[in-house]
Amino acid sequence: MSETKIFRISGRIDKPGLYEPFTFNSEISAAKASHAVEKIYAEMGSRHRAKRFQIKINSIEEVVPEEGA
Repeated sequence: MSETKIFRISGRIDKPGLYEPFTFNSEISAAKASHAVEKIYAEMGSRHRAKRFQIKINSIEEVVPEEGA
């Protein structure tokens, strides 16, 4: 079974009816970065009624869990 990782994805939604672009930062758990991007497209498209071409991904980075405590 594959290990799930946490990815921090930031981007924006450019819809024609909005005064300015809507920016977002989200943390998604997925096995690979490409799976996390697909989840972002599905979630933001559902929540904000945005099409995939209206969602621009600026950065994807893996969040490393801190050891200790």
